[in-house]
Amino acid sequence: MPDGAAAPALPGAELVARVRAYDPKADAEAISRAYEFAAHAHASQTRDNGDPYFTHPVEVAQILTGYRVDTNSIVTALLHDVVEDTSVTLADVEKRFGRDVARLVDGVTKLTRLELQSDRTKQAENFRKLVLAMSEDIRVLLVKLADRLHNMRTLRFVRDEQKRRRIAAETLEIYAPLAERIGMDAVKTELENLAFRELQPDACASILARIAFLRGEGADVIDRVIEDLKRLLDEHGIPAEVTGREKSPYSIWLKMHRRNVAFEQLSDIMAFRVVVGTVDECYRALGVVHAAYRVVPGRFKDYISTPKPNGYRSLHTGVILPDSSQKIEVQIRTREMHEVAECGVAAHWSYKEGIQPSAEAPKQYRWLRSLLEILEQASGPEEFLEHTKLEMFQDQVFCFTPKGDLITLPRGATPVNFAYAVHSEVGDSCVGAKVNGRIVPLRTELANGDQVEIVTARGHTPNPAWERFVVTGKARARIRRFVHAQMRAQNIEAGRTALVKAFRQEGVEGGAAVLEGVLKTFKQASVEDLQAAVGAGQIGAREVVLAAYPELRPTPRPASHVMPLSRARPKPAVPPQPGREPGRDGRAAIPISGLVAGMSIHFAGCCHPLPGDRIVGIVTTGKGVTIHTHDCPTLESFAATPERFLDVAWDTDGTPAQRHTGRLAVVTANETGALATLTNVIAKREGNIVNLKIVNRTPEFLEMLVDIEVRDLRHLGDIIAALRACSQIASVERARA
Repeated sequence: MPDGAAAPALPGAELVARVRAYDPKADAEAISRAYEFAAHAHASQTRDNGDPYFTHPVEVAQILTGYRVDTNSIVTALLHDVVEDTSVTLADVEKRFGRDVARLVDGVTKLTRLELQSDRTKQAENFRKLVLAMSEDIRVLLVKLADRLHNMRTLRFVRDEQKRRRIAAETLEIYAPLAERIGMDAVKTELENLAFRELQPDACASILARIAFLRGEGADVIDRVIEDLKRLLDEHGIPAEVTGREKSPYSIWLKMHRRNVAFEQLSDIMAFRVVVGTVDECYRALGVVHAAYRVVPGRFKDYISTPKPNGYRSLHTGVILPDSSQKIEVQIRTREMHEVAECGVAAHWSYKEGIQPSAEAPKQYRWLRSLLEILEQASGPEEFLEHTKLEMFQDQVFCFTPKGDLITLPRGATPVNFAYAVHSEVGDSCVGAKVNGRIVPLRTELANGDQVEIVTARGHTPNPAWERFVVTGKARARIRRFVHAQMRAQNIEAGRTALVKAFRQEGVEGGAAVLEGVLKTFKQASVEDLQAAVGAGQIGAREVVLAAYPELRPTPRPASHVMPLSRARPKPAVPPQPGREPGRDGRAAIPISGLVAGMSIHFAGCCHPLPGDRIVGIVTTGKGVTIHTHDCPTLESFAATPERFLDVAWDTDGTPAQRHTGRLAVVTANETGALATLTNVIAKREGNIVNLKIVNRTPEFLEMLVDIEVRDLRHLGDIIAALRACSQIASVERARA
């Protein structure tokens, strides 16, 4: 090399520099080798937008540098697609970069094709693998989230619309909740907004337009509030950093949907963050804010004394601006809390001190252990996916044991959920509960701060009816496991009895050896499985006898003895299944459990019950059973005859999706195009208008009742949320008449 010539830059010098900026001890040589190795492996590949494929792993690694992860995580990010998309093997990776990197790459590789697809079982199985991989090393999830974030940023380049929507739905359904669970709020928010823009473009555009309108009306509101808060804190000797922002479009849409309110009714479109030095200053700053502004009742939350399950700590309060009566949210936290809020698990994971990440997970990530317990209890991958979503999607309530231990549960949890959260055996043996010293029914919903005492009895077993009101995946999986075991035992006994009778009628031997000889014929693993299948009606007892003794099969008649078609007996009518009302198209409607066989049912026109509603049945002379929602005002007229009430519930297992009618009370602007907007929004969300009645007309507004065929309560809720996002629609409520 000539004197004075610059040394050649290492491959990925910019990436190495970014890692070295926060970790001077990072292995620059390993990152450079991985950069060069991946660049060579992906050399001939391109992405949908025409860029070299290698830009993707580099961007994933760049995203991770923002969370100050370790060297092996950066190397894994660069290599995460080489085993899946090139000729490189896992053995090659281990030989060049070590066992730890190979294990991480293997964990990420197994998940690269996790997609929402028609094969639901495959998706559920892949999600099960994701939970197992991240429980062994959380860095697998960090790399996967960075990978998904970059894919979502470039989603617009995917030409196939169905594929784009599938990826976006999967992001919203799985990856955003996982990012929230490990405290990576910035990643969660960006994933949600990118997915929302793809899945609900009209609603997203409408909310953005309304935010822009508010911004135009009060362009300097954020700057003025920031200056005012800084001045107040300075006057009280509290050094602080104050920032302001608007809430994200998806979080606004979600609150409109959950709280059943219009955009204008939301109180926290704008949020302000106050970052101080110590916990003491957090509470002092809170006092300053409350002294200066009027407080919104019920909006104060102390996540410092009671952190969220993902480790999030902060004070939240809602106040009213004096000059505009506008409500805002103020979040107060320390710098350390802020780092954890933004980076989550990456802010303090133990591998930063050189300790194995799987050695001792922080307490706030015990939910991973909970997911593993669900995995053990669930009977199959689809059930696991269902229960896990229950764990991830719901808001939290914080309750205490009599000894003061904190138990975190999803919103809507009951004492049964609390019992299973304490221990599976406590849940199984639960017979009663005391909340704040008072005996309450087991279906009582718990509230923040409740002290719960579980009453147990030795030998008690789970009640199958609990499944109707539990909301945690762990409790539901445990109850289902018990119910399945109980049903299996009953089926085995019923099948054993039926087989003994069938063999005895033919006068032949039907012992265990005979049954083992026909297991392959019926694709059963054991004699007990065969007996259970017979008991459940899946296999006929006589079929088993004839399979064991083929010589007992009747000899076919000659063709001349075949009965002419015109003289053949008509097939007997199949009796209706209990609780199944025939649909208009001939299919069975969604069944109702809890009815006597042969009862006819119909759905009340006063409350229009939908799958997902809590329901009751009323026995009506000459009509059978009428299904009402549990809060239907009509039920008051039956209070004097409680014997007419039936405890019923929706039972959708294994039945085709049947449409039900829900009724909405809608108020729209009385202007050109308002009705077209209404019908288009409903049609885009796969609703079918079956009746529309205008009940009042004024120069400004139209009031109407709209009957819509939907799949279930959630489907109707999606339509309501989409309608509320439209500027021409003043209000939308579910009608009860």
